[in-house]
Amino acid sequence: MPLTKIEDLADKTFDPHIADKAVFGDHPNPYPRLKEMRAEGPVLHTDFWEEFGIPRWPAPWEDRWSVLSFDAVSQVLNDPITFSNKAFDSTLGLSFGQTVSVMDPPEHSPFKKLLQKAFNPVVIQEWGSRIVSPVVDELVTPLRASGKAELVEDFARPYPFNVIYRMLDLPPDDIETFYKLTVAQIIHHPTMDNAIEAAGKLGRYFRQMIDDRKTNPGNDVVSLLATVELDGAPLPDEVVISFLRQLINAGGDTTFRTTTALLTGLLTNPDQLDAVRADRSLIPAAVEEALRWDGPVLCSVRLTMADTEIAGVAVPEGAFLNMVYGSANHDETVFDHPEKFDIFRPKHRHFGFAHGAHNCLGQTLARLEMTRALNAMLDDLPNVRLDPDYPAPSLKGAAMRIPDEIRVVCE
Repeated sequence: MPLTKIEDLADKTFDPHIADKAVFGDHPNPYPRLKEMRAEGPVLHTDFWEEFGIPRWPAPWEDRWSVLSFDAVSQVLNDPITFSNKAFDSTLGLSFGQTVSVMDPPEHSPFKKLLQKAFNPVVIQEWGSRIVSPVVDELVTPLRASGKAELVEDFARPYPFNVIYRMLDLPPDDIETFYKLTVAQIIHHPTMDNAIEAAGKLGRYFRQMIDDRKTNPGNDVVSLLATVELDGAPLPDEVVISFLRQLINAGGDTTFRTTTALLTGLLTNPDQLDAVRADRSLIPAAVEEALRWDGPVLCSVRLTMADTEIAGVAVPEGAFLNMVYGSANHDETVFDHPEKFDIFRPKHRHFGFAHGAHNCLGQTLARLEMTRALNAMLDDLPNVRLDPDYPAPSLKGAAMRIPDEIRVVCE
């Protein structure tokens, strides 16, 4: 049975590109200020969002703190009981719904385990061959023919979203509206109105898909989630819908941003790009360095459920914590010259995919996508390099980061 066409936002002026900068900032480089903040202490009684002039996270908790050092961030992420994801209740909880990202243990644990089983490495590799590689080829081939390209809009942005669309078996006519709703559901400034409307329309659309796949299962992610069982029973529809809402952002938006960081890091360090050209076994190190150097999410949030200490700093119950992953990933006590993109640095854990109970479910797919993207570019565009007629790319933003452009010569 054909799906009813997805509903557009009532606000026809909504522009996902403009909204992104308005909410996540257009800061050229937050890292020097973050270094100064770390020097003041591992945990500061200040609001990260206000510090960088970003619209304040709309939560009812007024006691705002910033967790900055590697060890402090690690401590919080390793203790989901004391440091709760209820901090998302007034934002992503309203738009995503009952997803694992807004659950705490013990409720969180069985759903996370089930989703990990559903998205196991065998499934991811199959998606890689059936979905990811064809999408890469379709995007890279025109770049070679053009001779020059702008990699943010011509490649990095459409790439992971096109993967998601095929994973969902999305009708082509719905893609433009679907992308707009995907972005709108995480935009919480100046109000949550667009986010809540977008989430509702995505939810109704996904419910149609779930109902259809229960009787007509296919080889797509909705069929997988609609038919998987937890303790002998299917997942509740609301949990599946909430996970799908989150998947389209986590699987699309964050992978897009990290791919731009990977390309920027290598293209602005041509000696390292040459090393990867000569030795493809360096690609995993390049991917991990991109995640550390300028990962997709600089700041997440938690809520303290009791009076506690973080890295020796007393923090009261009810404190709203800004978990500044970007600062922790640039902690000079852990990473030498952290501001430098260096694929040869010693291997070390980072927070590009968070850590602990709430680490990213899609990290295996994201790594696969970035790896296949880089391999395809090196295969099909062996002499790709920055276009000397344009400024070198640099990432911008304070909460989530992307470059405006990556202009290259594709010979």
